[in-house]
Amino acid sequence: MLKLYIGNKNYSSWSMRPWVLLKQSSIPFEEVMVRFDSFDPSSSFKTTIQAVNPTGKVPALMDDDLVIGDSLAIAEYLAEQFPEKKLWPADKAARARARSVCADMHSGFTGLRSNCPMNIEADLTNTGALLWRDKPALRADVDRLVAMWEGLLSEHCGPMLFGEFSIADAFFAPVCMRLSNYALPVPPTIAAYVSRVKALPGVKAWMDEALAEKDFLDFEEPYRLSR
Repeated sequence: MLKLYIGNKNYSSWSMRPWVLLKQSSIPFEEVMVRFDSFDPSSSFKTTIQAVNPTGKVPALMDDDLVIGDSLAIAEYLAEQFPEKKLWPADKAARARARSVCADMHSGFTGLRSNCPMNIEADLTNTGALLWRDKPALRADVDRLVAMWEGLLSEHCGPMLFGEFSIADAFFAPVCMRLSNYALPVPPTIAAYVSRVKALPGVKAWMDEALAEKDFLDFEEPYRLSR
């Protein structure tokens, strides 16, 4: 059986992507959660995950002796291993576009990701308002995201970015968490998409388990002193 190594569900946006993809697609897997205690080389997290993944990062997917240590590579591997799940769009042009937006998420949107770290448990409405006022890179990223999503939802007639659930929706699920928890201003069409993503069984399962963790890690909490 596939084995997926992840970090804390409340904080680990990169872990969320392949976990949601597997769960929403009903692909059996074993979860191994490696708690974040610190990212120092001698930390329990680093020493544990480096024994599996030489990069010392999560997520990591293990299939027998094969270890894949990158979220986008994991998604591509799953698409190849389970073609019947149709994880990428069937249409060639749509498939290329889906790969493009996932790669964009993988390497871009640093203004959004750096200013608004994922924190599913927290209500960061007031923080989001201040960040929106003071961080032009955040506003620019959200504007670009809105234009991308509105174009895809219109072109493919929803409810997901490419019609049906795909890798692209799994990749943007943590972004939906950020838009929601920081209450960032978006048009109604985008707010409705965020709500649909949060209602997906795979996403809801991740959120429920994140809320159940009750694990406050101060180095993951730039805006709070306690829960």
